[in-house]
Amino acid sequence: MTEEPKGFEQEPDVPSEAGDKQPEAAAKAAGSADEAGPAAPAADGDAKELTALRAQLDQVRTALNERTADLQRLQAEYQNYRRRVERDRVAVKEIAVANLLTGLLPVLDDIGRARDHGELVGGFKSVAESLETVAAKLGLQQFGKEGEPFDPLVHEALMHSYSPDVTQTTCVQILQPGYRIGERNLRPARVAVAEPQPGSHAKDEAAEKKADDEETGGPDEG
Repeated sequence: MTEEPKGFEQEPDVPSEAGDKQPEAAAKAAGSADEAGPAAPAADGDAKELTALRAQLDQVRTALNERTADLQRLQAEYQNYRRRVERDRVAVKEIAVANLLTGLLPVLDDIGRARDHGELVGGFKSVAESLETVAAKLGLQQFGKEGEPFDPLVHEALMHSYSPDVTQTTCVQILQPGYRIGERNLRPARVAVAEPQPGSHAKDEAAEKKADDEETGGPDEG
């Protein structure tokens, strides 16, 4: 008898769908593992970067505030400097004008005396009036009038007398007018003053009391 040759054993057929699904499932599992692993470190890195950016922003804001304060301080100092310079400029100008006008006061006194004596005539009158006009434009003001109360801050008493016609120390004669420029007195007014007559105040009080008694019908009787 002859033996028949054994044939190759055939492997059982595996469904194609099952074979395809196994690699796909493995890939998903691997992807899930990749996502779960690096996700946490990436989130920590973003948080640290955000914290660093916030710190840098705070530093920039602090520096900006400091520079703004420095700028405001410099601006205030500059404004104060400008005010000081302007004040000094005005003061220097006033001093220069005051010195000039002080030197002209004797000339103005001569003009005043010439006017009082009727000698201010002709061309001299025109020159004198022009000089007075220029002095007035520079701010020169004359003060001192008869009849005004005596003020030692602006008056200089050269003569003294008593008078029953005054109730307080009064300028009764202007011997030399005073001059000022602005609030600065260049020269006090030189005057003759009169004080109330000694005892006249008591007489006035007695006269006033008598007049009051007459109006009320005499002194009150006890």
